[in-house]
Amino acid sequence: MSKTILTFFLLAFVFCATIQAQPDKPAYLLYDKNGEVISYEELVNESEENDLIFFGEQHDNAIAHWLQLELIQTLSSDSTTSLLIGMEMFEADQQILIDEYFGDRISQSSFEREARLWDNYSTDYKPVLEFAKGNEIRLIATNIPRRYASSVYRDGLNTLDSLSSSAKEWIAPLPVEVDTTLQSYQNMSQMAHGHGGTNLIYSQAIKDATMAHFILSNLNENSRMIHLNGSYHSNDYEGIVWYIQQADESINVLTINTISVNDIRDIDSDQLQSADITLAVPSNMTSTY
Repeated sequence: MSKTILTFFLLAFVFCATIQAQPDKPAYLLYDKNGEVISYEELVNESEENDLIFFGEQHDNAIAHWLQLELIQTLSSDSTTSLLIGMEMFEADQQILIDEYFGDRISQSSFEREARLWDNYSTDYKPVLEFAKGNEIRLIATNIPRRYASSVYRDGLNTLDSLSSSAKEWIAPLPVEVDTTLQSYQNMSQMAHGHGGTNLIYSQAIKDATMAHFILSNLNENSRMIHLNGSYHSNDYEGIVWYIQQADESINVLTINTISVNDIRDIDSDQLQSADITLAVPSNMTSTY
């Protein structure tokens, strides 16, 4: 063997050994509730076995937004079930704008100008909406118009009774049952140090109830829905999930939670109990805002 060839093999060996010695730096890991790492394929399989998937996000988490789109694209290829997308980020009175834009009756610029978009829409939610439009997937605006949630926070649930009949079409049917003892609502009240009193819980609950209402209004036996929302709206099977289960226990639900941790390979089991599947992302991951 010539010195040149021998040198090449030695350098190749050293290079490979160096690469193998470098620590693995995964951008995310998926866990089940038992603490087992699962693959993306297993996430897809779990999703396909359920009627309704709640993908709970941290709103500024780039990995969560990327994985949401990946999962939507994968699920859309299932020819046996019609995929629907529900989004907390759009309010029910915006549904007409979504439908008009998807039907090419208004331009993209008109839609984006009038739709009261979240500040991180272009980076985090526009890819989902445009994929849905391009692939003729129905996208449902599930949230209550924020002006009504603000009114509840200020004046209580009874203020909704004074709305016009047309305005009431954009919220859950009244009266709305609220279980103020749910741990998620109690935790929210404690974090607010009592500010807002019971009305703070009511304003959160009317969002959850309204999102559940529009999910149920659109979901049918021939469809599957993936719903994008902040994790606090679906964690611990409370929030929106509680209202879904109160209305129809036969709906098979899968919940996903997003967490940020220092070391995604070393997670306390308690952090994995809030959802069926937990997306763990390094806490130093780039955020979108």
